[in-house]
Amino acid sequence: MQIDWSRNFDGWLDQLEDQAAQGDSKAQEQLDLVYAELEYLQDLKEAPTVDTATLKRVRQARTYEVWRLSHPFREGIAIRLIVWFPPDDPPVIVLFANDKAQMGDVFYNSVGSRADQVISAYLRETDGGDDD
Repeated sequence: MQIDWSRNFDGWLDQLEDQAAQGDSKAQEQLDLVYAELEYLQDLKEAPTVDTATLKRVRQARTYEVWRLSHPFREGIAIRLIVWFPPDDPPVIVLFANDKAQMGDVFYNSVGSRADQVISAYLRETDGGDDD
């Protein structure tokens, strides 16, 4: 599956890559997990319809159906990618990400409204909106 991502995710990923390049071993471990999650998305043949251990529907989502990608347990690290599968097929859009281990469940409290905002901005930036 093709992957695209928002400016929000792009900035976060750039920062993580910079930290890893400067020798931050935790950032490198986080980056390795992000790359593995992106590879998982790329290997998908179609948008999900049911939850799996790796990919689950975000219950707090409001306007758009969004999914969260996770990885097997790692002590002190819980990278979550929040993604959207547009209804008119690929690409899958990576909206944003964070390390839930640092934020705890407060991360999920804002996922729905934040996803709506990022999707709206993405659609405006890519002329995918219906503003005409």
